[in-house]
Amino acid sequence: MKKILITGGAGFIGSHVVRLFVKKYPQYQIFNLDALTYAGNLENIVDIENEPNYTFIKGDIVDAPFIDALFAEHQFEGVLHLAAESHVDRSITDPLAFVRTNVIGTVNLLNAAKECWKDDFTDKLFYHVSTDEVYGTLGETGLFIETTSYDPNSPYSASKASSDHFVRAYGETYHLPYMISNCSNNYGPNQFPEKLIPLFIYNIVQEKSLPVYGDGKYTRDWLYVLDHAIAIDLALHKGKVGETYNIGGFNEWQNIELVKLLCKIMDEKLGRVPGTSEQLISYVKDRPGHDLRYAIDASKINKELGWKPSVTFEQGLERTVSWYLENQTWLNNITSGDYATYYEKQYN
Repeated sequence: MKKILITGGAGFIGSHVVRLFVKKYPQYQIFNLDALTYAGNLENIVDIENEPNYTFIKGDIVDAPFIDALFAEHQFEGVLHLAAESHVDRSITDPLAFVRTNVIGTVNLLNAAKECWKDDFTDKLFYHVSTDEVYGTLGETGLFIETTSYDPNSPYSASKASSDHFVRAYGETYHLPYMISNCSNNYGPNQFPEKLIPLFIYNIVQEKSLPVYGDGKYTRDWLYVLDHAIAIDLALHKGKVGETYNIGGFNEWQNIELVKLLCKIMDEKLGRVPGTSEQLISYVKDRPGHDLRYAIDASKINKELGWKPSVTFEQGLERTVSWYLENQTWLNNITSGDYATYYEKQYN
């Protein structure tokens, strides 16, 4: 594959994948398709915008005629599909937005790829990036594996589960070559501050409340975003067509313990008295359908492809905090306007 379309490449995870591929594979032509909605930001990839093997295309995967024309014009040989609505709280407020982007948008891409590749599937691949949330919730023990039954509990996870099923269905029905990966919670530079870690970094800097849902004991597996990008690269080039790979950090944290660690790091970085930031923690009403625990078993990708996380959570979190503190202009720009209105509505 020499011409690869990456959807959602101006977003958080997508921008790191785009950068990795543009820099690592100068022989490839990388096309970045992004609608530049609230979470898409070209500042995330300003360092590569003039590279000769990189092209940005503004457009929406929900627009089927546009997607069809794009494939017909460029004859992409591979698709890395990351474009998605991804915030559970937003999905509870507006489920149809998630159906449009995550389900209909994915099917539009599948249709375009099927039509473009219909004469020859050789060396073609539709790589679909999904989430561990499609598996539902775990009790205090157990791990999600690639064959865990789907049991989504939020409109977001239901929309991603649906898109996963469509990708597999196109593989079975039309023999479209595909691969799926389901990943745990990502963190790192450039993440839009509606998600826990960048939101709380911003609030600690501003000395604002840190809203923790319920009792704070919800547990998540966390993965540094650059490790996720490396895993995608490895699976795309060395994985098996038609397979699913779970990508996780082997790194479970209760939300409240994560927040306390973040407060400790922030106090050190900001020169504040230890314990200062913890005083900002406030417990707020739990959200509907809140899954207790996610935990990925990443043994398959480790054994078959040799992938494992390159940093510990403490190392990755310290790097993340340092990035946000060194890029407060980026953070301030992105936390104005529509996002500020949404934040007040969500956590009032």
